[in-house]
Amino acid sequence: MFKDIVEMIRERYRAADGERVMLHAPTFAGNEKRYLEECIDSTFVSSVGPFVDRFERDIEAYTDARRAVVCVNGTNALHMAMMLAGVERDDEVLTQALTFIATCNAISYIGAHPVFIDVDADTMGLSPSALEKWLEANAGRRDDGCCYNRSTGRRIKACVPMHTFGHPVRIDEIAAICSRYGIELVEDAAESIGSLYKGRHTGTFGRVGAMSFNGNKTITTGGGGMLLFNDEELGAYAKHLTTQAKVPHPYEFVHDAIGYNYRMPNINAALGCAQLEQIDRFLESKRATAAVYADYFASEPCGIRFMKEPTDTRSNYWLCAIRMPDRESRDAILEYTNAHGVMTRPIWQLMTRLPMFESAERGNLSVTEALADTIVNIPSGVIL
Repeated sequence: MFKDIVEMIRERYRAADGERVMLHAPTFAGNEKRYLEECIDSTFVSSVGPFVDRFERDIEAYTDARRAVVCVNGTNALHMAMMLAGVERDDEVLTQALTFIATCNAISYIGAHPVFIDVDADTMGLSPSALEKWLEANAGRRDDGCCYNRSTGRRIKACVPMHTFGHPVRIDEIAAICSRYGIELVEDAAESIGSLYKGRHTGTFGRVGAMSFNGNKTITTGGGGMLLFNDEELGAYAKHLTTQAKVPHPYEFVHDAIGYNYRMPNINAALGCAQLEQIDRFLESKRATAAVYADYFASEPCGIRFMKEPTDTRSNYWLCAIRMPDRESRDAILEYTNAHGVMTRPIWQLMTRLPMFESAERGNLSVTEALADTIVNIPSGVIL
């Protein structure tokens, strides 16, 4: 069976004998070289230049966000997003254990504490029902309007769901729960550019959204991130803080707050502009590959199931995923495919299984743990 899967994937990616099929290599098929040459010729290769402003405006137009602010990577976008949402030292942040380490690193940079909530089996992202159940049992609002953990006494300031592999969570339900409990919603949309929930772009439902343009993402700037806002004033403040909180002046260096050097260089933004111009055909290709996989695994051969986009969503299928029957078969297909020229990988090690967060507070994580032991990502790159 595994041999047939390898052959199917190699055929889809038109892989020559001896050629390795990568999980998600970047595709450069547009104006990338031209725009990079423009940067070099202009000498504006650092954090000031026309492509920085253009990339922000282009992302605003694409996502319908009121304001977009570039960052140098997705991790510091998450860090800044939580700070702007008011997260402070010793606060608690509700999130999922099934996530990339950047989510929890950003929480830790502030000195806050993650609390892990279970995910839904179909979205692989934060479950609104598990969230509400945990809050009902463990938290409540006080007279100051804030939500507090009854056992730790800490303020629960924010909730950070992640749109896993580009599949949107039930974000409207999560937003409604957060609103009732006085909790700020920060979306980890690092993997979901181009993904829609009920026709609306991910990253635009909460107080702040954070995106990533790492080299393996749907579009890339080499390394980069973006903050999304519906509040233009908050977005303007984010731009100020991420550019060292420098007060505009023709020659003096005056700073009015503790700022951050989270500025994306013009040369990276140029790459982003060129990539965003091609996103529609990138998504068309990725969704076509997902359709091939969905058809192949439709009968669930040997109990293997393809993870389709959830109801009411359009997924970018950043990384396509299959669910194996158990941990043993998961390990077996990982070993076979990687040994036969097809790159696959397991889901990230759960945050609760890492030494930094093994003692963190959590709810029942039965779905999270089941997915961690059975999910395998398969090649999902663009084919042009």
